[in-house]
Amino acid sequence: MSRAVMVLENGQVFTGQAFGATGQTLGEAVFCTAMTGYQEALTDPSYHRQILVATAPQIGNTGWNTEDSESLLGKRSAVRWSADFIDHKDPGQIWVAGYAVRNPTRRVSNWRAGSSLEDEMIGQNIVGIAGIDTRAVVRVLRESGAMRAGIFSGDALGTVDEMVETVRSQPSMAGADLAAEVSTTETYVVEAAGGEAKFTVAALDLGIKANTPRMLAARGVEVHVLPSTATYDDIRAIGADGFFLSNGPGDPITTDRVVGLTSEVIDAGLPTFGICFGNQIMGRAFGRSTYKLKFGHRGINIPVLDTTTGRVAITAQNHGFALEGEAGEEFDTDLGRARVSHVCANDGVVEGVELLSGKAFSVQYHPEAASGPHDAANLFDKFVATMEGNLA
Repeated sequence: MSRAVMVLENGQVFTGQAFGATGQTLGEAVFCTAMTGYQEALTDPSYHRQILVATAPQIGNTGWNTEDSESLLGKRSAVRWSADFIDHKDPGQIWVAGYAVRNPTRRVSNWRAGSSLEDEMIGQNIVGIAGIDTRAVVRVLRESGAMRAGIFSGDALGTVDEMVETVRSQPSMAGADLAAEVSTTETYVVEAAGGEAKFTVAALDLGIKANTPRMLAARGVEVHVLPSTATYDDIRAIGADGFFLSNGPGDPITTDRVVGLTSEVIDAGLPTFGICFGNQIMGRAFGRSTYKLKFGHRGINIPVLDTTTGRVAITAQNHGFALEGEAGEEFDTDLGRARVSHVCANDGVVEGVELLSGKAFSVQYHPEAASGPHDAANLFDKFVATMEGNLA
C-alpha cells in the first residue's frame, strides 16, 4: 500500500496508507461514533465537503451493496416510482469528501455485498487513508473542535508546509451554502405503499436521505420531492397536505430564502415537519439564532430528552450546527407561541422545537435512521396525525 497522510489545519500530521482513490481531498474533519452503518453514513448528503473519521476500529466487513445507500432518490431518470425501490443496480453516491479509518477489513463477508468498500471508493474517486490512530485524531477534534483538513497520497504528497498551507486555504464550513449542491434538480414522486395515497406531502430536498420518503410512503403518503429552489406556488400546485424539511449540509445562516418559504407555508396553515437541517431552518423561522458546535453530534447512540414527557430516545444524528435555546423554553414567534421540545441528554443542545398549536414541529436528529435506532420513528406517525387533524 502506498503512503498517505492526513493533515489538520493546526499543523498535525497523521501518516498511514492510501485507502480508496489516491490523490488529494479537502474538507472539514469530523468524527462519527457509530459502530455500524458506514455505507449509510458515506452516502448521507449531510456529509458533503467533510472528511469523515471513523471511531470504530475496523471498517468494511460487510462490503458495499445496492440497497443501503441513503443517496439513491432523485438520481435516476424516472419521475415516479414505488416506495419499494431497492431492487436496482445503483450503488448510491458517496458524499463524504474523504474517509479516515484505522483497520480496513481484508475480506468482505456479507451475502448482499456486490463489491468492497475500497472498490466503491476507488470507483467514485473518494480519497481515503487507513492505518492511522483514528482515536488520536478524534481526541484532537474533541479538544480543539472540528477543523479543516486534507488527505494526500500519490502525486499529491508534498512537504508538510505545502500541505498545511493547502488545507488552510480552503473555505470554512461556517458560512457554507451547500444545500443546492446536493439537492435534486427536478421534482420526483415516491408513491404511497399499498395503494391509494391518504395524503400528499411536499418534501423540500436539502440533502434528503432515501429512507425518509420510504418511511412516509409506508404510512400512506405520496411524497413529492422538490428541489431546494422550490417556491410556495410549487407546493400549492401539487395540492400538498403537508410540508417536510429534510436534512442537509452547510451553515443554516445561509438559508434565508428557505426560512422565508417555511414561514409562508406555516402561516398558510400547512402541517410542517422538519429534521436535522430542517430543524435549524424551522427554528430560524421561529426567530431563533444558530451557532456552530465545537465538534458536532455524529453517531447512532445519542440520547435525546422529550421535555414534555421526560422520555429519552436513543437517536442517530449528524449535525455541526445547532439552535440557541434552553430545555422547555417557551417563546413568542410571528407564527404563534413556540417552545423547545427536545434537548440532548449529553450536553443540553436543542434537539427540537414546535408550535404549541401542534401545526409545525421539528427535531435535530434522524427518526428515519437506517438501519437504526428506531426509537423516534413514531414522529412520522405524529406528522400523519397532524395532517389528519388539519382535515377535521
